[in-house]
Amino acid sequence: MALSIFLLIQTLAAVFFVGDVIGDLREDPGSVHFIFEAFVTGTLVLGILFGAFALRRTIELLRAQDQALAVARGALSDVIDRQFQSWALTPAERDVGFLALKGLDVAEIAELRGAAQGTVRAQLTRIYSKAGVSGRAQFAAFFVEDLLGEGVPTQVAEAS
Repeated sequence: MALSIFLLIQTLAAVFFVGDVIGDLREDPGSVHFIFEAFVTGTLVLGILFGAFALRRTIELLRAQDQALAVARGALSDVIDRQFQSWALTPAERDVGFLALKGLDVAEIAELRGAAQGTVRAQLTRIYSKAGVSGRAQFAAFFVEDLLGEGVPTQVAEAS
């Protein structure tokens, strides 16, 4: 937005200076003043063109990134859903699993689901067991590894 306003102000300045250069052209086209003013005005116009090009390219890049992020969100959701199916999670376990992946703690999950905290803890324990992980961190890491493409290199994992 600020860049657009700046570009608009530059354009108004360029219109003024182009008009001034045209006026000076009629009076004394060979003067140093005219040549300098024409050069500065030409540079200003080029700056506007390059600025407009850069703004357009930036907007296109932001749109492409937003689109890629939306695809990645959908893809991650699909990956999580497929994995939950392969672990044969119940619908309640799926809900609890999604909420746990979003970072909610046991009390928050229990409140959202209208369940007791003990029930949520038991569901999380079953989810971790079905997933073959020991807790929330490994559960979340399982899906992060999918996003990163490859898991942690063996040498790094062994050093930990």
